[in-house]
Amino acid sequence: MFHYTKDVSMNVKDAVSAVEASLKEESFGVLWNLDLAAKLQDKGLDFNEEVVVLEVCNPHEAKKVLEESMLVSYFLPCKVTVYTEKGTTKIGMAKPSKLIEMVDNDELKRLALEIENRLIGCLENV
Repeated sequence: MFHYTKDVSMNVKDAVSAVEASLKEESFGVLWNLDLAAKLQDKGLDFNEEVVVLEVCNPHEAKKVLEESMLVSYFLPCKVTVYTEKGTTKIGMAKPSKLIEMVDNDELKRLALEIENRLIGCLENV
C-alpha cells in the first residue's frame, strides 16, 4: 500500500489540532495548512466533503535527505491529510518509503523508512 490511513472519532477541526500537536512532539512542524474543500467551494465548485492538507517538515530530516539527493525535493514537504469520507473522519499520508522508491538510493530508502515510522507514530497517537 502506498499510504497509511486511519479512521478517527472526531471532527476534522479537532483531528487537525490533534495531528498538529502530535507532530510537534516529534519535532515536525506544519508549514502550511490548506483547507482544500473551502478552496474548491470558493471557486464555485460543489464539494461536500472536508479536506485539510498539512504540509509537514522536520528541518533536520529534510537537510539529511536533501544532502543525499536533491531529487527528494520533489517529495518535500511531506503531506498529512485530514478528511471526511461518507461521514467518517480519516487521517493519512502517502508513505515516504513508497515515494522514495523512485530514487535508486539505499541510504534514502533507510532515511525515508525512519521518517515514515515517526510520522505513523504521530498519527497513531491521535
